[in-house]
Amino acid sequence: MENRNVRRRIIREKVMQALYAHEIAKDPPEHVIKHVLVGLEKNKDAHAFAKQLVIATITHAADIDKVIRSKVANWDFKRIALIDRLILRMAICELLYFKDIPPKVSMNEAIELAKLFSTEKSGQFVNGILDAVLEDLRTTGGYTKAGRGLFEGDGPRANRSKQAKTS
Repeated sequence: MENRNVRRRIIREKVMQALYAHEIAKDPPEHVIKHVLVGLEKNKDAHAFAKQLVIATITHAADIDKVIRSKVANWDFKRIALIDRLILRMAICELLYFKDIPPKVSMNEAIELAKLFSTEKSGQFVNGILDAVLEDLRTTGGYTKAGRGLFEGDGPRANRSKQAKTS
């Protein structure tokens, strides 16, 4: 399990780099994927996930930016650090369009990337925005994750801990 998390973190770093290259150079997504995701081709699953995340994030950027803007009403959107915007786009893309990735995973990975690649307070900023987005998705019914272990209190461990509390 630890190995998979490390791999996904490296994949997300590459995706962030691809999104940054696309944002700066305005090259087509396929060009960015070809040149930035180098090294991931050796692992078909890793490359497929990275490519899918890059394309989905770019494709849905305008809609995702509306979500971000709704959470930073008192901020000029362009003043948000570019890396923070890209990390938020990627994480919100995962929350909205990648049904099999648990929200906590997307959020934790985004926070760690922000801490690693952006400003001192970026982790807190990204966390606050993603918490607000997730809460909105839950209250408006836009939260459509499926599968075992994707919801708080889902799965056998949660049931055991609930039983232990009631005993």
